[in-house]
Amino acid sequence: MKFTAEIDIMPRPELLDPQGKAVMLGLEHLGLSQVADVRIGKHIRLNLEAENEQAAQEKVEQACKKLLANLIMESYSFELTPAE
Repeated sequence: MKFTAEIDIMPRPELLDPQGKAVMLGLEHLGLSQVADVRIGKHIRLNLEAENEQAAQEKVEQACKKLLANLIMESYSFELTPAE
C-alpha cells in the first residue's frame, strides 16, 4: 500500500527560536504588531510504501527519530493518509 506522511517539525517550546524572533521583528516593522509569537519549523511530505498503516507509521517514526528531527531541540508530529 502507498501512504503519504505530512510531517511537522518545530523547535521545542522551551527553546529560543531566532528565526521566529527575526520574523516577528520584521512583522512589527511592517505595522503588524498584533502578532504575539512566531515559531519557524519544517514541513516534510513523504510518500512511502508499506504493508499496512501500522508499518507505515513505524517507518515514519524511524525516519523522524533517526534523521529528520533533532530530538534534543525539536519535536515532531505527523499525519499519515493512504496515497491516491
